[in-house]
Amino acid sequence: MGIDRKFLQKITSMLSDKFYLSVVYYLKFKKRMNWKKPRTFNEKIQWLKLYDRRDVYTMMVDKYEAKKYVADIIGEKYIIPTIGIYNDFNEIDFDKLPKRFVIKCTHDSGGVVICKDKTKLDKKKTREKIEGSLKRNFFYSYREWPYKNVKPRIIIEKYMEDKKNKSMRDYKFFCFGGKPEIMYLSEGLENHETAGMSFYDMDMRLIDCKRSDFRQIDYIPEKPKNFEKMKELSSVLSKGIPHLRVDWYEINGRLYFGELTFSTCSGMVPFEDEKWDKKLGDLIDLDLAKDESA
Repeated sequence: MGIDRKFLQKITSMLSDKFYLSVVYYLKFKKRMNWKKPRTFNEKIQWLKLYDRRDVYTMMVDKYEAKKYVADIIGEKYIIPTIGIYNDFNEIDFDKLPKRFVIKCTHDSGGVVICKDKTKLDKKKTREKIEGSLKRNFFYSYREWPYKNVKPRIIIEKYMEDKKNKSMRDYKFFCFGGKPEIMYLSEGLENHETAGMSFYDMDMRLIDCKRSDFRQIDYIPEKPKNFEKMKELSSVLSKGIPHLRVDWYEINGRLYFGELTFSTCSGMVPFEDEKWDKKLGDLIDLDLAKDESA
């Protein structure tokens, strides 16, 4: 007999953020979280969840509001067009939607449905997935504070596809205090079992940083045309922030913003080699943290 998810969330929500994260961290890594002197990337991400809480972060992780935030800083031309924003699934008029589109929830990770042909869309399953996500407060899973007060909504975006690469490539830049240091390229994330991921330095050279939960991409991809621009804009968007991951797409030669993330893998990144946990941790300056939540 399984435990009711809502009941479990209600119980765990009563726990303090620090205690909850201490338990989850121990269960994941089989070692205690070092709150007094965090040193690794994963440790520092947990620390930042508690002590780097700025009001603007809520806007930055909201998949609808982030578009306006980013457009105000770097320009509208980098933003994937929005088809509609809705508070309820029943508000969506599918007859008025184009043949292809992407449905997302604005407040979580994973509440996504990619529709490549509207005539084949299973609306019942789509409704179940989206409405299930709308009922979930993503914050309580791993206490990622920026998500706590994001308004749950549905956003529908234009479906984007690169003519050369049918599987969307996602370029994710790890930035520290406004400086991009490494990035990873992922592809095929619509299917976790077959998705691939590889890490690169800022000259697009393959490095030996690996995650144990994804296969290594088995070829050297062509350096994106807009790679230097990605680095430049990532620096602009992450200025003054201890750690921020800035995601980009290059579609038919054009650069598009993906999303902003403060806690990759919720700070539970399964590095194959722990040296990378330490290397990336060394790059996080905790003195940049600011707490505006009081």
